Amino acid sequence: MDIPEIDKLTESTLAEIQAAADLAALEALRIKTIGRNGMLPELMANLKSAPDKKAMGLALNRFKTSVTQALADRKTALAAAAESKAVAAVDWSLPGAFPRRGKLHPVTQLIDRTTAIFRRMGFTVADGPDVETEYYNFDALNTPADHVSRDTQDTFYLPGGRLLRTQTSAVQARYMEAHKPPVRIVCPGRCYRRDTTDATHSANFHQIEGLYVDEHVSLADLKGDIDHFARELMGAHVKSRFRTHFFPFTEPSVEVDFSCHMCHGKGCRVCKNSGWIEIMGAGMVDPNVFKSVGYDPDAVTGYAFGMGIERLAMLLFGIDDIRRLYENDVRYLDQF
Repeated sequence: MDIPEIDKLTESTLAEIQAAADLAALEALRIKTIGRNGMLPELMANLKSAPDKKAMGLALNRFKTSVTQALADRKTALAAAAESKAVAAVDWSLPGAFPRRGKLHPVTQLIDRTTAIFRRMGFTVADGPDVETEYYNFDALNTPADHVSRDTQDTFYLPGGRLLRTQTSAVQARYMEAHKPPVRIVCPGRCYRRDTTDATHSANFHQIEGLYVDEHVSLADLKGDIDHFARELMGAHVKSRFRTHFFPFTEPSVEVDFSCHMCHGKGCRVCKNSGWIEIMGAGMVDPNVFKSVGYDPDAVTGYAFGMGIERLAMLLFGIDDIRRLYENDVRYLDQF
C-alpha cells in the first residue's frame, strides 16, 4: 500500500468513526484500525519493505494520530449524548425517592433511656463478659450451692466450668474487685436463662442493674433514687413502692412496683386492675458479697437493683408479646 492509499484510508476511517452510532460500534472500529491485530500493526510490519521508509512512516503516523484523536472525540460525544438522553427520560415532576431511615430497636432505645437517667444521677456504665465463671455469676454474689438458679435446667453451662451469665450482677462483683469505694455504676447487658419461650419469657433477654456503695448508704437512698428514676422514665405522676422479698445477694431485699403509668393507679388492663406494675428487685448489698470482693462490711454499705429491659419496653410501648421484639419484623418495630 502506497502513501496516497494510506491517506485515503485515513479519510475513510475518520468518516466511519464519525458515523459510529454507539460506544460498542466505536470500540469495534478501534480494534479494527489501531488494535493489536488491526490494520495499523499490519501496515507497520510492511514498513521495512517500503521504497521510501521515511515518507511511509510519516503517513502511518498521521493515520495513527488522526484515528486515535477521532476515536477519543467520538467517545466523548457519544457518552455526553447518552447522559443527555438519560436525563431527558427523567420525569422531574415525580417525587424524589428518599432512602429509608433506620431506627433504634426498642430494646436499644430503653437501654439508652435508662442509662441516660442514671448518668444524670451520677452513675457510670460498667460492662463485663457474657461468658462467665460460676464464681462471679454465683459464688461472689452469695448464691448457695443448692440454689435453684444453679441447676442445669435453669442455666446454660459450657465446657471448662464456664456458663452464659444469668444476670449482669456478675459485672458488679468484677467491678468491686477492681475499684475501691465509693462505687456508683449501672450494668446494662444481655443475659441468658433456660426459659421456655412464651409471651413473657425468652432464653435471651437484657437487664440493667445498678450498684451504689459508700459510707452510710441506706434503704432511704435506694427509695429516693428509684422514685426519681420512675418519674424520669414513666412520668411525673408515677410513684414507687417496696414489698419485702428475698434475694441471696441483698439483705434486706425488696420487690419494687411502679404505679401504673396508663391508669395513674386506678386499675386497668396493663396493671391487671391492681394499680401497680412490678418493675425490679432491689435491696441492701449483703455483707457476704462485700467480703467476697475485699470490702469491709463494717466500713461501707450499699444498695443494688436490677430490672428487665424487655419488660420495660413492653410496658412503655404496649407490646403484648416479647417474641415480637425478636422477630425482626421492621413493619412492626418501625412504629416505636
